[in-house]
Amino acid sequence: MSDQKKSSPIYVTQPYMPALEDFIPYLQQIWDNKILTNGGPLHQQLEQALCDYLGVKHISLFANGTLALITALQALRITGEVITTPYSFVATAHSLLWNGIKPVFVDIDPVTFNLDPEKLEAAITPQTTAILPVHCYGHPCDVDRIQKIADNYGLKVIYDAAHAFGVRTEDDSLLNHGDLSVLSFHATKVFNTFEGGAIVSPTAKAKKHIDHLKNFGFVDETTVVAPGINGKMSEFNAAFGLLQLKSIDNALQRRGAIDARYRARLAGIDGIHCLPGGNQKVANFAYFPILAQERYSLSRDALFQKLHEHDIHTRRYFYPLITDFPMYRGMPSAAHSNLPVARKIASQVICLPIYPALADDQVDRIIDVIASNAGK
Repeated sequence: MSDQKKSSPIYVTQPYMPALEDFIPYLQQIWDNKILTNGGPLHQQLEQALCDYLGVKHISLFANGTLALITALQALRITGEVITTPYSFVATAHSLLWNGIKPVFVDIDPVTFNLDPEKLEAAITPQTTAILPVHCYGHPCDVDRIQKIADNYGLKVIYDAAHAFGVRTEDDSLLNHGDLSVLSFHATKVFNTFEGGAIVSPTAKAKKHIDHLKNFGFVDETTVVAPGINGKMSEFNAAFGLLQLKSIDNALQRRGAIDARYRARLAGIDGIHCLPGGNQKVANFAYFPILAQERYSLSRDALFQKLHEHDIHTRRYFYPLITDFPMYRGMPSAAHSNLPVARKIASQVICLPIYPALADDQVDRIIDVIASNAGK
């Protein structure tokens, strides 16, 4: 490999950026029609294009995924307690606190790292109104078991699907499960609109209500029906999304090739565990997490530092657990004894770089560092 590739830093992710000249026609449309926001033509085009691509009936675009989560909880009038996972980005739990809802944390499955259905029923109380699972790393939750439990107890299910863009189960989009699914289009995601997000809803009535909530509750110029928020996506973000969508299949194909290269070469390294590919029919290869287990010669933090010394920037993702942050750690469900699997995974996980522009020799450089420290 070249000296430039040896010395250039490798980051854990990098946004896919189409050719700048391809973005200019979209900007010209915005300049010509002088519509910058408030559900303009590009916004409407992107909603329809995403419905077609993702295989969903209704989608509402948002300025970011966190606003979408907060609004989804509002849309379903969720109150009281909501069962969720400690192994996620903080926005999952923060959206509950912003709505005055008490998060109740349960442990994760040791294979999928998703909310463990076996732990759900024991956490349900008379105050429980919903379940907020996360399709962690884009790997599907056990949607059938979660839905069965929710139906038995009369609970709503909102999926944090921030990692799950384009993921399909055997016969459907993963986003069609639950009462609502929430997407993130942040710059770090497989599909991005600079900043952005969306709520997938099953009916036109639900979409209409969500669209009111994200625009201050306005129905028309003089009628406000709910205490809404300003969550609208701009025309610039929508334009970038339309451009991104043209090349998303190629981007996902490249991610899949990188995933396969990692798995083939890491398979023989004792103590390095790759998360199984999952049971999805179509994956998006959003992340590449590994576990540095006890058999590996270095601790997770030591491996993290060793990679950093080689200018390879990874993420201990998700570490710390949400329950370790001060606004959550005092909650009974955040107790260490309640979350043994999540704590173990959080102490071992590293997400390796994966993005379409990552070259094969850069992937090999990452693997070489991991392999060279094995058995020492």
